[in-house]
Amino acid sequence: MKQYSLIVVLHICLLAVFSVGVYVLFRAELLFSTIIAFLFLSGTGIHLYHIQIKQLQVIRRLTDSLRYNDMTQTFRPPYQNKLMTEMTAELSETLQIFRARLLEEEVKHQYYETLLNKVDTAVLVTDMSGRIQWMNRAAIAQLGQTPQLPPELLFLHSGETQVMRIHRHGATLEMAVSSTLFMARGIEQRLISLKNIHSVLERNEMEAWQKLIRVLTHEIMNSITPIISLSETLSERGIPVTLKNAVGEKEYAVMLQALQTIHRRSKGLLGFVENYRRLTRLPAPVRTTVPVRELFTDLQKLFPDETIHFELPPSDKTLNVDRAQIEQVLINLLKNAREATVRRETTACHETTDRHKATDHHETASPRFPETPKIEVKAIFAPKATSSPSSWRCTITVRDNGEGILPEVQDKIFVPFFTTKTVGSGIGLSLCKQIMNQHGGNISVHSEPGKGSCFTLQFS
Repeated sequence: MKQYSLIVVLHICLLAVFSVGVYVLFRAELLFSTIIAFLFLSGTGIHLYHIQIKQLQVIRRLTDSLRYNDMTQTFRPPYQNKLMTEMTAELSETLQIFRARLLEEEVKHQYYETLLNKVDTAVLVTDMSGRIQWMNRAAIAQLGQTPQLPPELLFLHSGETQVMRIHRHGATLEMAVSSTLFMARGIEQRLISLKNIHSVLERNEMEAWQKLIRVLTHEIMNSITPIISLSETLSERGIPVTLKNAVGEKEYAVMLQALQTIHRRSKGLLGFVENYRRLTRLPAPVRTTVPVRELFTDLQKLFPDETIHFELPPSDKTLNVDRAQIEQVLINLLKNAREATVRRETTACHETTDRHKATDHHETASPRFPETPKIEVKAIFAPKATSSPSSWRCTITVRDNGEGILPEVQDKIFVPFFTTKTVGSGIGLSLCKQIMNQHGGNISVHSEPGKGSCFTLQFS
């Protein structure tokens, strides 16, 4: 660059000398010498202008390369000059260094992005207004392609971890959520991580219920077995004659009837306990490849009712599950759906009768007819191109237009011992949930009172 400065200074000095020479020769009226000096002045100025234009062209190529991210450019001297050769070589070397640094940053960016996309924890970056700037694949699978943070996450405190319920697409996700504030390019942003702990909580809850049921059934059976044995012995052998003569015929009949009642109710309680022991003795699933169409066809034979409609999938769609267990789950759901539609139809008929009676007494009443019971079963398979490790590969839904489930009850229907039926053991849905958990899947329900329910089985 020093040589370039000397050349520029030399050109400026020559311009000054030739300008003075032209002025002096013109005053001396030496016309020919004045023309020659003017030509030298013009040539020096043109040469200096040519040097500057070549410099500007090189700088413009450099700025265009940076603007359009074209780091493959190389610079050659526009004319044979040692100074220009050195300058273009320095520019080419600088561009190569800049390109190497950009490539290194791009490799780091791809590495960290790939790493974040492989983890099963949802990670997203938002601004302070909740607008999502970036999210990994796990976050897309759980929250969808939404540009705005869900309302449940807008008021998170930085540095704290909270367990929150997020309602997305009719399903409830239990998430462990943490938030961290950071500065990027002078802008305050928020880094949020979401871990789906729904399956972990369900598994721990089911294990706790199993331990409790195991202890209760053990203690109850230890206490009730001697009662059954003694009451059966006394009922079969009868009460001693001396006691019969002492208490009389009437009292004897009452005592014998009481013993038989104790024996019968004890055996009933023993059977009741045995039902709950099934929750603690559920065998591990023996997985086989099961065609879903064949599974639906067999269920259709078990439930030939016209109100139950099966949407048969293509014959090539299969599931790797324990067929007997999944079939039992679907049987339980179909029985519940049929009972719900029957109860709604009965209720609607009673309401219709009451309205007719009100009309007979000259009261205003709008006619209402019971809705036709309808149960739909269908399977939805996720395309392979869009499936991700955290998404469900297959979803089977059992939908009915029955009486529905009250909102305050929906969180309890999968709990053992809980039932809304007048006659029921309360283990059907909890058994379904345990079977789905052992298959690595999930079961959920969406219901509206008076409109029906939809049970969803999700398989990974």
